[in-house]
Amino acid sequence: MRFFCARCCSFGPEMPAVQLLLLACLVWDVGARTAQLRKANDQSGRCQYTFSVASPNESSCPEQSQAMSVIHNLQRDSSTQRLDLEATKARLSSLESLLRDKSVLEEEKKRLRQENENLARRLESSSQEVARLRRGQCPQTRDTARAVPPGSREVSTWNLDTLAFQELKSELTEVPASRILKESPSGYLRSGEGDTGCGELVWVGEPLTLRTAETITGKYGVWMRDPKPTYPYTQETTWRIDTVGTDVRQVFEYDLISQFMQGYPSKVHILPRPLESTGAVVYSGSLYFQGAESRTVIRYELNTETVKAEKEIPGAGYHGQFPYSWGGYTDIDLAVDEAGLWVIYSTDEAKGAIVLSKLNPENLELEQTWETNIRKQSVANAFIICGTLYTVSSYTSADATVNFAYDTGTGISKTLTIPFKNRYKYSSMIDYNPLEKKLFAWDNLNMVTYDIKLSKM
Repeated sequence: MRFFCARCCSFGPEMPAVQLLLLACLVWDVGARTAQLRKANDQSGRCQYTFSVASPNESSCPEQSQAMSVIHNLQRDSSTQRLDLEATKARLSSLESLLRDKSVLEEEKKRLRQENENLARRLESSSQEVARLRRGQCPQTRDTARAVPPGSREVSTWNLDTLAFQELKSELTEVPASRILKESPSGYLRSGEGDTGCGELVWVGEPLTLRTAETITGKYGVWMRDPKPTYPYTQETTWRIDTVGTDVRQVFEYDLISQFMQGYPSKVHILPRPLESTGAVVYSGSLYFQGAESRTVIRYELNTETVKAEKEIPGAGYHGQFPYSWGGYTDIDLAVDEAGLWVIYSTDEAKGAIVLSKLNPENLELEQTWETNIRKQSVANAFIICGTLYTVSSYTSADATVNFAYDTGTGISKTLTIPFKNRYKYSSMIDYNPLEKKLFAWDNLNMVTYDIKLSKM
């Protein structure tokens, strides 16, 4: 025998009638005033007790159609709330992205403020030095008192009308004529030994835009192809690094130029230590870069993803001591030309003038070094073609120029006025690719190339 309670619950089997009456009294006591207890046989002839209590809230039971309508309304409300939740999640994701971009911008703002303060101090110091020189009261320094090494001659440059005088001398070392005939100090072949395509830069074409960065982290960066590719890489393999941020480790690799242009990397390298600035290059299967906040150059072999060599550049300024005029901690800038691997930097001894060293690509040992009379902070960027250093006058002017050249073969520098276009008015990286005979540049989020022309040697 089983008992049921209308609009309440069912009772356990074989409940005695006395207990059922007690339960009816209990329900009556807690507020029911219309409770009914009914006993009758069911269809099978078994005795069945039914206990009914009127609902205190509903005057009548809803029809099935009304119940289904309520259910549908609840389902519709649930769907609407789910859509609202998804929209809220999307807005939260957008806000988180904006907060990340804001953090990057704040860091960049802080860095630029520090660079402006450093530049102001240097300009003040330079103005005082110019004033002393014009009064004819140039103090003797350790460099002017230093004896010139045997076999060298001292060349002085005194230009009191410009700030490009910071290095007042350079030292030229004589070498045997046989060595010059066999190989120049810069390492490239002289004319008569074979056509290397070398010559002096005479023209730079209009920039061709290949790719635009997607986020603020690509405001400036570096991109390159290997002029001496090794397996498994080809002439098409392209690498890209967005350098805005405090912990730059990602190197995007693209097997094909079409993948690079569409933004689909085939691999992402995570460097074992962060790099600094836009001076990285790829040469003979390795990425060469400056370690963050150090004067250390690192060779990272891309295929094996291992560090093969590290070397401190003696006395080199770093982390804002001697950057290019645009800043960006561009104190140490690596470059590649027909002769191999170079590093462009400055030192306290050089008083901020550009120092140029040829590097051994295997162990990063310095093979030879030149001091120029070009003040590093007076130029926006530099690159090397056929053993000659070239500098660019401005990183923002639409009508900039390639304004200086320093030939490592002769030790002679000269001024130039070769037009150079900064189409997007913020060039943070300019490098030469000797295989393609083009300039690669990063101009305000945009990755561009320039065709060039060289005179015959």
